[in-house]
Amino acid sequence: MHNKVRLFASGALLLAVALGTSAHAQTRPAAAAAASNTIEELVVTAEKRSQSLQDVPVAISAYTSEKRDLLGINSVQDMTNFTPGLAYSSQLDRISLRGVGRLTNVQSADPGVATYSDGVYTSSTVEAGKTPIFTDRVEILRGPQGTLYGRNSIGGAINVISKRPTEEPYGEVRATLGNYGRSLLEMAVSGPLAPDLQFRLAGNWEKQRDGYFTNIVPGMPSEGNVVDTYYIEGQLQAKFGENLEGWVKASVAGWNNGGGGPGARATYTTGPINTTEFQPSALFVNPGYACSGVPTNVVNKSPSGCVNPANSDPRKFAADTANSVSLDETYIFSTQWTYHFGGADLKYIGGYDNYHYTLIADQDATAIQGFTLPVAPFFAAGGAALGAQVTPCSVVPGCTGVNVRPRYASTYQENKHWVSHELNLSSSGDGDLQWLVGAYYYKEGVQQPVFTTLFDQTQLASAGIAAAAPTLTGPVNADTLLRPYDDRPEMHDESYAGFGQIDWKFAPDWKTTLGIRYSHDHKYGTEDVRVVCYAVTSCLGGATPEGLGSLAPPVDVTAGVVNLATTPRGVVPGGIGGVTFLPGGFAHRAYDANFSAWTGTAGVQWDPDRDTMVYARYSRGYKAGGFNVGISTTLGSSPYTGPEHANNYEVGLKKDFFNHTLQTNLAIYYLDYQDFQAPVTVPAVSGGIAQSQGVFLNVPKAVSYGLELETIWSPIDHLQFQLTYAYDDAHITDLKGVIDPTDPTATQPGAKPVGAAGPIDVYTGLPTRGQDLSGNQLPQSTKNKVALNGTYTWVMDAGSLSPSVSYIWRDKQYGSIFTRSYNEAPSWSQVDARVTWKGKDNKYSVIAYVKNLFDDLGYDGGATGARIAGTLPGATVVSPQRNVVQPGFNITYPLTPPRTYGVELQYRF
Repeated sequence: MHNKVRLFASGALLLAVALGTSAHAQTRPAAAAAASNTIEELVVTAEKRSQSLQDVPVAISAYTSEKRDLLGINSVQDMTNFTPGLAYSSQLDRISLRGVGRLTNVQSADPGVATYSDGVYTSSTVEAGKTPIFTDRVEILRGPQGTLYGRNSIGGAINVISKRPTEEPYGEVRATLGNYGRSLLEMAVSGPLAPDLQFRLAGNWEKQRDGYFTNIVPGMPSEGNVVDTYYIEGQLQAKFGENLEGWVKASVAGWNNGGGGPGARATYTTGPINTTEFQPSALFVNPGYACSGVPTNVVNKSPSGCVNPANSDPRKFAADTANSVSLDETYIFSTQWTYHFGGADLKYIGGYDNYHYTLIADQDATAIQGFTLPVAPFFAAGGAALGAQVTPCSVVPGCTGVNVRPRYASTYQENKHWVSHELNLSSSGDGDLQWLVGAYYYKEGVQQPVFTTLFDQTQLASAGIAAAAPTLTGPVNADTLLRPYDDRPEMHDESYAGFGQIDWKFAPDWKTTLGIRYSHDHKYGTEDVRVVCYAVTSCLGGATPEGLGSLAPPVDVTAGVVNLATTPRGVVPGGIGGVTFLPGGFAHRAYDANFSAWTGTAGVQWDPDRDTMVYARYSRGYKAGGFNVGISTTLGSSPYTGPEHANNYEVGLKKDFFNHTLQTNLAIYYLDYQDFQAPVTVPAVSGGIAQSQGVFLNVPKAVSYGLELETIWSPIDHLQFQLTYAYDDAHITDLKGVIDPTDPTATQPGAKPVGAAGPIDVYTGLPTRGQDLSGNQLPQSTKNKVALNGTYTWVMDAGSLSPSVSYIWRDKQYGSIFTRSYNEAPSWSQVDARVTWKGKDNKYSVIAYVKNLFDDLGYDGGATGARIAGTLPGATVVSPQRNVVQPGFNITYPLTPPRTYGVELQYRF
């Protein structure tokens, strides 16, 4: 409560500042002429009607294509540098605002920040990163947008507006060459086809041949932003008489990336190679066991042997499987139609999207090709579990040690389509009462299969797969051979909503806003899972592969790892059905749930003069619940998550000073965040098959409050400074009893154990302990963030020269709800520079640029720690990058790109 008091006390201070500056402004000459250093007005459509950004009572950052070219904002990651509260993982395609976002790529769990491309909702943020040749502007609305945007905009919304067809002939070509073998070719043409009919055709092709990360294994390619992509779009725009106008856009895209794009390598992992033979949740022998000195016939292709190359250089790794990312069957269609009545506009916005994404990723994280386990002289355990198959190898003539071939990879896919319809009716006059009502419908379907492959472990391809429980009701399907893990979810989502908003200017300087929305989401689908393990104790009924030797069979353990603890089998709350078994050994479960909510906004706006606007606003946001399906789940006992809700209280000031040469936008907010959806891994414990489980938690309460400042200052002609600063304290206020999978015994610094001791942790043999997470920082949030840019333009007879320098600093982030050193990515800074030459007739531009000038390590998200199997509390390993001794963890850090530089040529005709 005291934070709300501080918020409104700050709001009173803003009012006082506004009064003082307003009085000063009224003493200025009314006819003051605009100087050449006057800051230009920016028109946005954040509230579904055209308004000056300075007149919209919402915290907004907007980037025109011209501004993006000038500052070097070429990607969503670049936008995070200049946008308060915005964070984005380019590897995972996850975005958040003010600490509100998503922590999983499970498609049945929605984003927390909505992205709309030309009014059509999309679950990916990739659209916002299209280059400036395609986009007129990108608007980022901070805080819940639960009235006009609604769907999954609990943290905010991103509005992407395309460049439209022109009434005059226009053409442009762009070419970029950069280091790492990067090239980008772009083209756009536009103009009239007939009276009241225009077209636009644009496309690009981007290729980068060398990656940001070097694979030290001979013959293996580098990775990290190694891309080969294309994108083509066509538009038509027409008027039909005086009242009807229409616009359509159709696009196709494709990726054939060798190790770049969302999902590709963008991280490095510190610490030693884990040499433990068995990891509790593993489905086969740990590949790093080859480095223990026990196995024989070791084949390791890494020049560094059993030393992790990232310990000395974070941009080096050793892997025997190359990552690849592909995108095909990608078709995007969007359309807008408007009919102008007298005093009102009826508008339809529709769209369809389809894509197929595939990521093939290395999983064993080594270049170890094979090794042979020793043969135990005697073995007795496990006979009751697997019968005659556990005959000790030592008593069978010709039985040899198990040959382990650990080349291991995952194949992850998204095959997704959706359709969107919106119909709204809005006032179009200039009266004191403005209104808008609308209806919305959305439907999507997604298949998200993921499986792992042991390419060379031929025992998995044999017909004799044993069953650890009677789950097999038919022969093993041929297409699942060599797959230890195979998960095939198919989910659907159907949503509808109705909304309305009024803006009433009830006095010359005062306006109030009231909005309301009802949303309903129906999610349903199925999931099929099959799990096979090989040569590990946990799947051999207590036996060891050393004891069984080459007699060790692959074992179907599906029934042992799915949720069978409840009656009927596997039934859990939330409309989720029980587990059944299909021919071929797949466990099957159905999901079905409905979610609905009322959201809205209420605010007041004061405009004491034409250069000042002060607002106070309340908004309520909602995000539907979902299911934890796919991506290494095993039909666990807690796949359901309830919806999220948020109440946001905000005051703001938008002010132009000194004849529009200094523009300052300030927002102070307090977000009451309820039932935040957090995926957590429940660690493996003793008893049965030791298999960790992924679950979804609804964190009862969290808050996010802070201050955001955006300012532009042009002190003299041709000189402009931009400064953004954000303070965001986003943390959990109520969550107890959760076990940290990296520290299940709650013994590491910062742990706050609560409650009684739990089951025994299989790593350490000690009791697990739940923790009190109150005060822990929300994942991917940043307490402090600063960006400063300075640009000066020399105007000459032949053209203009504009050097520009940017400095970015970002505070530490955490990759988990457990605020611990092993989940912390440190603070970092970066300097970018560019020089732009424009010809006097604006026919051409030449841009020379360098990003990350000093080649500093930057982090586009929090770190993630994982225990080294067998590590006891207090054990330590060296982390060279941070020059400290860490507890016994491997820590994975997501990196921003290294120093990049190049030149871009633009020609317009």
